[in-house]
Amino acid sequence: MEETNQEKQQKQKEYEQYVKEVTPTHNLWLQMLKAFLVGGIICCIGQFILNYAGGMGLDKQTAGSWCSLILVLISVILTGFGIYPKIVKWGGAGALVPITGFANSVAAPAIEYKAEGQVFGIGCKIFTIAGPVILYGIFASWLLGLGYWACMLMGIVK
Repeated sequence: MEETNQEKQQKQKEYEQYVKEVTPTHNLWLQMLKAFLVGGIICCIGQFILNYAGGMGLDKQTAGSWCSLILVLISVILTGFGIYPKIVKWGGAGALVPITGFANSVAAPAIEYKAEGQVFGIGCKIFTIAGPVILYGIFASWLLGLGYWACMLMGIVK
């Protein structure tokens, strides 16, 4: 038995209502505020580490290296305990953009796929998220280096 046009319209309305019910609504301003707060807190922690390392007598470059190392370590530890994904869920891009988000993107697949073994689990899946970032970062730096070298040959840059 074929559906009538009225039945089709009724099903379409029911489907649209269902989609409205299950589609999450987002408050853009609230999301931006959360991202700002989380990113700001991460940056404040980084600045504290940087200032502390500088106060211990380290030069700026060494203090910056220690700051990055400690932030990555904290991110990986929090990812391992399942805390960083909750921070990301709440803070969005504020937690994903800093170096801590990159560390999380490497650690999370390693933790998730460890049951599949060292080679086919961790080895194959560890860079699924971070791999493209690394690839295009290296490619962009190669292109910029090539451009810089060409400018040096032409005498534009000394």
